Amino acid sequence: MSEVQHKIETRAAAPADVPVILGLIRELAEYERLADQCIATPQLLLENLFGAKPVAEARIGLLDGTPVGFALYFHNFSTFLARPGIYLEDIYVQPHARGKGVGKALFKDIARIAVERNCGRMEWSVLDWNEPSIQFYKNMGAMPMSEWTVYRLTGAALKEIGSRD
Repeated sequence: MSEVQHKIETRAAAPADVPVILGLIRELAEYERLADQCIATPQLLLENLFGAKPVAEARIGLLDGTPVGFALYFHNFSTFLARPGIYLEDIYVQPHARGKGVGKALFKDIARIAVERNCGRMEWSVLDWNEPSIQFYKNMGAMPMSEWTVYRLTGAALKEIGSRD
């Protein structure tokens, strides 16, 4: 019995992909048990990915011509390396398409972009309970940065601190 061969492709996202990206973001939020925090809208994605001053970029993963995943990333900067880096904010592949190479293709795509742009590193965060993703990243050669703790300032606390004199 032969295994089915699938066509795996990745490409840069375009404004017409916003509904697909938003749908995938919502699926990711459900998967990560964070749907209550997902307030993304088509307008916000259009503005921040494709507007006058884009702050992030996205790639679309296709399986047999159908969008089934995405990766969203942006540049950061390492003061120690004095070079830009890429922060992989999210990578997501729909459950039915997992294990077929779409996630690996998206991940390799972002790594290729980092190399082309002379980035010193590529970083991301993963939820500590997400064993399938942790294993995927380890299989890609990634190492956890266990000595670092991520902190976050959002919502009312961010507004309060940001408006202080």
